[in-house]
Amino acid sequence: MLPRGSLRSRLLVMSVLVSLCSIVATAWLVVSVTAVAIGRERGQAITDDARVYDTLLGFAATHPDWRGVEPTVRDLARETGRRITLTDENRRVLADSDQGGRAAARSLPDTPSATVDALAVDPTLVARRGSGPSEGIDPRAVGPFRLTGREKADLDTIATRVADCFRDGPVAADVDVVHAPSGRPEVWLDGRVLDVGDRCEVDDLLERTPTESRALAQLGKLVNRCLADRHASPVRLFDNLTWTPATARGAPNSRAVTACLSEASRDQLDPYVAPAALLFATAPERKIATFFDLSDANRMRIAGVTAAVLLITVTVTFVAGTRMVRPLRALTGAAERMAEGDEDAQVEVSGRDEFGKLAAAFNLMSRRRRELEQLRRALVSDVAHELRTPLSNVRGWLEAVEDGVVPADKRLISSLLEEALLLQHIIDDLRDLAAADAGALRVHPEDVDAAALLAQVGRAHQGSAGAAGVKLVWTAHDRPSLRADSVRLRQAIGNLVSNAIRHTPEGGTVSLSVRARGDQVLFSVEDTGSGISEEDLSKVFDRFWRAEKSRSRQGGGSGLGLSIVRKLVEAHGGTVHASSVLGEGSVFTLGLPGPSAGQPEPRLTSSTSRRRPAGRTGATDTT
Repeated sequence: MLPRGSLRSRLLVMSVLVSLCSIVATAWLVVSVTAVAIGRERGQAITDDARVYDTLLGFAATHPDWRGVEPTVRDLARETGRRITLTDENRRVLADSDQGGRAAARSLPDTPSATVDALAVDPTLVARRGSGPSEGIDPRAVGPFRLTGREKADLDTIATRVADCFRDGPVAADVDVVHAPSGRPEVWLDGRVLDVGDRCEVDDLLERTPTESRALAQLGKLVNRCLADRHASPVRLFDNLTWTPATARGAPNSRAVTACLSEASRDQLDPYVAPAALLFATAPERKIATFFDLSDANRMRIAGVTAAVLLITVTVTFVAGTRMVRPLRALTGAAERMAEGDEDAQVEVSGRDEFGKLAAAFNLMSRRRRELEQLRRALVSDVAHELRTPLSNVRGWLEAVEDGVVPADKRLISSLLEEALLLQHIIDDLRDLAAADAGALRVHPEDVDAAALLAQVGRAHQGSAGAAGVKLVWTAHDRPSLRADSVRLRQAIGNLVSNAIRHTPEGGTVSLSVRARGDQVLFSVEDTGSGISEEDLSKVFDRFWRAEKSRSRQGGGSGLGLSIVRKLVEAHGGTVHASSVLGEGSVFTLGLPGPSAGQPEPRLTSSTSRRRPAGRTGATDTT
């Protein structure tokens, strides 16, 4: 029996559900196939309708009436399997593929399939084969522009000569002679019509015939008559139906010319095309074919296929589940070893799938846990070391006073006070870090003048910088303002300044600056000190980390200043960044949100979390 809730049992249940879903999907697929078949039949019907419409539209464009359309209607009905009926606008039958259709005209649908009008083409039923005389006119309706037999023969002779000239030319080209609906031949060279005369006497082929000249002149008169009715200036038409003003009085409105050109074209072509007719294309009644019949044999086949699908799915899932459980067992064993105290617990990473990524993540977690454990041990050791030294000094001096070896004079009291202040300094730093780790570091935001705050920090550390022989300068590129806790912000910048002075040799310089960049206010502390190596740069904000491996306290730092800086900046919703070149100096940059970027929500805690002044000792808020 499989353990309840195991991964393998879940996979088996899932496989059964997937199989059932596949069976349902198969049934859905059958319905879909039927729907697709019906859709294809409908698409074919639409194609047939478009074909019937286009053929009858071509007849209307080339005939002045519908006489003689009966053979065309019968051929279309035979090819499409439809009954095709053509009536006039009063529903009088003009042609019917059904021999008894004239007596059965009353059985036609209430709505026609389309209206066949060569001067008002329905663009949804037929694709335009080029541009006609105007919008909505079938390009096969040429009317008076149709060439006579003699003109066509003459132009065919010229077109043949031009085509042979291009075929015999120095460059091989695909040359064809195509006839336009008007009967005019056109020479096509590599898929493009030759409409300019460059060689081979193409200009002879492009000359206007008398028939075309008369038709164009007639069209021009109709257009100008329409423009006159609209009180517009006359125009002159060209062969391609472009126009230019006929007088110097000015050009008419292009919309008026376009409208008159369309109206004139219809008026000119109306005697040459058949009148509008109603088209009825109906399909005969058909029985819908049955794709499946649920006989006993078919039911057995369906049951057999279902059982086979279930068996295959369960087998594949069992094998896959076994392979999937193997790496999980390895991860479980490594986790158990880690719980028993094995800090080096690792698992083998194989592949790049989800289990490989999980193993890599586990190994990373194991290494990180080992590093955190090492940091914890180092933290305990560092705290003990930091507190032991001043306490040992205080105890030693007090024992000496008690034994009468050293007199309790003012100098001794000052020395003991200095050690007590050092202890208080370390404890305050630890308290701030504890509050930050608990998410209880409180800030009191107020409007702060960044330039004034920087000047306060600079003046506060000018004495220590002078004692160390370091030049301290500060510059405000502008006077940005922000919402921040001025005390905490001075503490953060002061920690950076103290750290920079401590690591800058005599004669060096520490520069403070502030500027606004976008929606941030940037404070920078730059020194010309010893710098930090690239491998140590990522550790500068760790607790009790010092660049001096000897753990010297000559500089007076607790090793917590930069950690506190990071926590204070994060409490303000900002970031801190360090960059350094070994032997040249370091730059620490605080980025805090400006007034337009919004402020972080203050973290609530007791008011004692704010550092109190050191009283008569004169201690500052720096580390």
